[in-house]
Amino acid sequence: MSTENLPQSPEQPPRKPRVAVVFGGRSSEHGISVVTAGAVLKAIDRTKYDVLPIGITREGRWALTADEPERMAITDRRTPEVDDVAESGEGGVVLPLDPGNREVVVSEPGSVPKALGEVDVVFPVLHGPYGEDGTLQGLLELSGVPYVGSGVLASAVGQDKEYMKRVFTSFGLRVGPYVVIRPREWEQDEPAARKKIVDFAGEHGWPLFVKPARAGSSIGITKVDDIAGLGDAIAQAQRHDPKILVEAALRGREIECGVLEFEDGPRASVPSEIPPPDAHAYYDFEAKYIDSTPGIVPAPLTPEETAEVQRLAVDAFEAASCEGLVRADFFLTEDGEFVINEINTMPGMTPISMYPQMWQATGVSYPELVDKLIQAALRRSTGLR
Repeated sequence: MSTENLPQSPEQPPRKPRVAVVFGGRSSEHGISVVTAGAVLKAIDRTKYDVLPIGITREGRWALTADEPERMAITDRRTPEVDDVAESGEGGVVLPLDPGNREVVVSEPGSVPKALGEVDVVFPVLHGPYGEDGTLQGLLELSGVPYVGSGVLASAVGQDKEYMKRVFTSFGLRVGPYVVIRPREWEQDEPAARKKIVDFAGEHGWPLFVKPARAGSSIGITKVDDIAGLGDAIAQAQRHDPKILVEAALRGREIECGVLEFEDGPRASVPSEIPPPDAHAYYDFEAKYIDSTPGIVPAPLTPEETAEVQRLAVDAFEAASCEGLVRADFFLTEDGEFVINEINTMPGMTPISMYPQMWQATGVSYPELVDKLIQAALRRSTGLR
């Protein structure tokens, strides 16, 4: 579907495509999603698109929200909430489940449901489970509504760090050593699960990074220097996901690269480098979003290294069957090899996020980036493709 194919009548000029920006959600990345939505809402060209902001609260209620991006920023080290900008504390927004009907309806207790008009494309800027992991994408596929970003499979693979690594390995991409502890292992034999991690440390050495297997924004991650800190790290990760991933520390430089879908296929941005933050043990949530540790754009790499990481970023995009956009994160190890750490199918797009900064340095401004993502979604159909 393209802008030219939108419904119109001979008596009226063609209407603008209507974009529903959906944000918030039930995951621990709720606040960062709201910040990303504020940046996207501010960047959308209102002469070209109509916009409908829809927030999902932490409890899962879909709410019509104010179109006020300035209220969706980090203030006094606090991330915003959907409830801060929701127009009502009751009722909710309902997407159509009939592929022949794209009209969105809002209902309030004791009132007749009100039609908000048709939506032509959804821009889902949710991060983490219940939004970025294929669940929302599946709903939109059932509804027949085009959307920005990857489909069900790629979104699910991009959310689960274990299966992401398995896919990359099967396509010949190099990943670092890791071990997974599944919920059933922990529940049935906790001592054996702990021993599995300790044996992994014996093989690969300390420190280890203990992570929720299906979370992002560096939430719930702990750098563990010895066995004494392992219990607390496991508990911290399990607060966000009962399935945990333990990775060996890789010594090298952190390099990121953006991928964006153009009409002729995916292309890579100039890469960036994340230097070790001065006030943090590693590049954690606080360093990323609260203290705004600056990245280096473009990364100080040789032309050969730049070309290699760009190639690998596009290879990762294709390996996971991604669409729209991806941020691919690598380590450039001491032996000069790139090891892929993970991809993010809906990377943070806050004003300080690396994905838009990399594309800005590549020659694509933030408003142009948002427009290209919307146009790519309008070109695609839903369903098998």
